[in-house]
Amino acid sequence: MATAVFEVLAEPNRRRLLDVLREGERPVGELVTLLGLSQPGVSKHLRILHGAGLVDVRADGQRRLYRVRPEGFRELDAWLGPYRVLWSRALDDLALTVKEHHDD
Repeated sequence: MATAVFEVLAEPNRRRLLDVLREGERPVGELVTLLGLSQPGVSKHLRILHGAGLVDVRADGQRRLYRVRPEGFRELDAWLGPYRVLWSRALDDLALTVKEHHDD
């Protein structure tokens, strides 16, 4: 599934949508205004994000409200875990190098 999520997130407008939705639940019309995209374009991206399990939608009268679904990122987070270890080691090595040069 991580591959599918990466494919979904490869599209810049979907990442922008998630960035806005991270701040809180929003209706499609507000997303259109905030992102400067067409309503059909926003709806298409939201459909794809929803299909990937990254956003939830709920009805509020006539409106559909969208929000980030944190659970949708768990598998991606698990996949990235081993790479965080590599990153952490690199930062530890950098800190040690800086300390050694600073002590000189």
